[in-house]
Amino acid sequence: MGNLGSIQNMLKKVNAHATISSDTKVIASADKLILPGVGSFDTAVTNLNRLELIPLLNERVIDGKTPLLGVCLGMQLLTRRSEEGIMPGLGWINAETIRFRFENEKLKIPHMGWNTVEIQKKDDPLFRDLSYEARFYFVHSYYVKCNDPSNVLTTTIYGSDFCSSVVKENIRGVQFHPEKSHKFGMKLLKNFADLT
Repeated sequence: MGNLGSIQNMLKKVNAHATISSDTKVIASADKLILPGVGSFDTAVTNLNRLELIPLLNERVIDGKTPLLGVCLGMQLLTRRSEEGIMPGLGWINAETIRFRFENEKLKIPHMGWNTVEIQKKDDPLFRDLSYEARFYFVHSYYVKCNDPSNVLTTTIYGSDFCSSVVKENIRGVQFHPEKSHKFGMKLLKNFADLT
C-alpha cells in the first residue's frame, strides 16, 4: 500500500532502477528494499502476512543486512506495535507508534504539510548533503517513539519534538514522504540508492 508509482518515478529521476513487486523471488534478489505505506497499521501487517513476506523480509533485512527504507506507515511498521491497531509490527526498531495528542495547543491532526527535520546523526549517509533548510512533506496522525535514543535519526517539531526518521544498522525509516518532497526528497532517495 502506498504511493508506489510516485516513489518509483522519483527513483527513475535519480537514475536508480526500481521494481514494484510483492514477488518473493524479486524481493529475494533486490540490492535494497523500500517498504512504503499509506493507511492503517493492522491492514498493512495483514497484507504482509497474507503475501507471506515477513519471513523473507526478516531473512533479507535482519540476517542478510540488506538496506531497507520504510516510508511513512512503512516506518511505523518497523516498530513493535502501534496504538492504531492490535497486531504486532516487525519489531526491528525498539519503539512504539503513538497517536499525536495535543491538550493545550490547537494543532490539527493529522500533521499535514511541509516541515523541517533536525538531523541527530550528522554522519548518516541518508541525509548526506541535506542541510538544515531541507523540508519534507508530512501526512500522519501517529509518530514513532523510540525506546533507544540511538535509533533517532532526525526530529521534527509539531507541538513538540518527535522522531521523524529512524536508523538501526542497515534499517532506516522516514515518517515524511520523500516522493512528495521535491528536490529534498529526490536527494534523500538518491542517497538511499547510493548506499553500499
